[in-house]
Amino acid sequence: MDTLHNRSPRLRAALASMGVAALAASAGIVALTTGQAAAATPACAVTYTVSSQWPGGFGASITIVNNAAAINGWTFGFSFGAGQTVTQGWNGTWSQSGANVTVSSLSWNASVATGGSIQLGFNGSWTGSNPVPSTFTLNGTTCNGASASGSPTPSASPSKSASPSASPSSSPSASPSGSSGGGGPAPQLHVSGNKIVTSTGAAWTPHGVDRSGGEYECVQGYGIWDGPADQASITAMKTWNVNAVRIPLNEACWNGESYVNSAYAGSNYINAVKAFVNLLNSNGLVAILDLHWTDGTYTGNSSGCSAATATCQKPMPDAAQAIPFWTSVANTFKGNNAVIFDLFNEPYASRATGDSTSGWTCWKNGGTCNGIGYQVAGMQGMVNAVRSTGASNVLMLGGEEYSNDLTGWLANEPTDPDNNLVASFHDYNFNTCAPQSCWTSQVAPVIAKVPVIAGEIGENDCSGSFIDPLMSWLDSEHTGYLAWTWDNWSGGCSSGPTLITDYTGTPTNFGAAYKAHITTLP
Repeated sequence: MDTLHNRSPRLRAALASMGVAALAASAGIVALTTGQAAAATPACAVTYTVSSQWPGGFGASITIVNNAAAINGWTFGFSFGAGQTVTQGWNGTWSQSGANVTVSSLSWNASVATGGSIQLGFNGSWTGSNPVPSTFTLNGTTCNGASASGSPTPSASPSKSASPSASPSSSPSASPSGSSGGGGPAPQLHVSGNKIVTSTGAAWTPHGVDRSGGEYECVQGYGIWDGPADQASITAMKTWNVNAVRIPLNEACWNGESYVNSAYAGSNYINAVKAFVNLLNSNGLVAILDLHWTDGTYTGNSSGCSAATATCQKPMPDAAQAIPFWTSVANTFKGNNAVIFDLFNEPYASRATGDSTSGWTCWKNGGTCNGIGYQVAGMQGMVNAVRSTGASNVLMLGGEEYSNDLTGWLANEPTDPDNNLVASFHDYNFNTCAPQSCWTSQVAPVIAKVPVIAGEIGENDCSGSFIDPLMSWLDSEHTGYLAWTWDNWSGGCSSGPTLITDYTGTPTNFGAAYKAHITTLP
């Protein structure tokens, strides 16, 4: 609800700098086998991809395909050619001696059938140059046909960023499809029927957290993130079995509007968002970018503030800034379908227009809406803006009444040439659609037609008495959810439904209930 998002007694910890100016880098190698299935030791094919690179560091993913006899237990090896080092790896036990890197299997991924694959990922450091390794081995045998080409291009003189954080890459590169959580590259997603699926057609269900801060810190003049957005904080999230992180954003900060401190706006803000998204993706996590706070004077029913600036929740986004925002965001992340766009956090147009019918019309079409004193960006206009860039990312569209009402969603579903729309549902213990009878009568019919993500769930009593049955019901409907919020607010649960008491992931009582549930999920 709006009252939750207007709170600002946040713990404003300094954000550790992750790097300097952006560098775009993407390189791949494919080693193909040649009909040696009968060999005594497995023949293999390797794809090595540098998914992001920044001055002094990079992230990479490796896929190894076993084209010979099944194996039970494996050791994978390669050598760096320019003094690079592995700083963190996942999906295996990593070690390095000089230039030589060795990765051994874990108990859960030791067995690899003929035609099966191993997914690895790591972060590394480099100086001078970062060429791709040329030779790879599996259980001591050189992967057939291994070759190297297209090494990333480093920057000769990176420039400093005024932002508290900086970007690992100037533009995201598409990550290969991977597991829905844990390590390795984040999955590339699209909609199929009423499911979200990966590039291989496997169903993907989000179980994640909302990482608040990016919507308010910049416009309030404190920074960009509220607390760290670094590897350690993501590692903490992953201990909860999180596979998606929703990031609320502020259009005025992204667009660099004049009233926002330039240190936290424009390219500095954009680079910080790109850095966080790339880091999440390289850790196997899907990023959901949410337009949360927008411009526009609104003083009507349920107004969050009287200011025309993007300092609170408005009933609908303003066309003047929201359309350029989504055009820019789409251009920035197109080609990377491990990023979902949540077009507007919590619409409440009907409270401004006076009734549900006109509210849903405003929701879809925008323009001049009764009771709203600015030109509205409707859902159809924002879908059009994204698709005009060529971006095919999955789009989330929150319903009316702060995304708690989906009754008019199907009847007002915008046209999407890519058929990649998802309904977003928010539910708290104090919402109208809090009883299970509402879920079955109002939400289930939408789930039957299109994918639904519960983009925010939570409760204001610092317990799990509401979310526990809600999560169980959503699980039974094969529908995913994200909990509000991964933010160490001063006052803890007394300030609202915060999941943690520190950024190492120590849970509040509410967070403990959420963690206990999602850590049992596959």
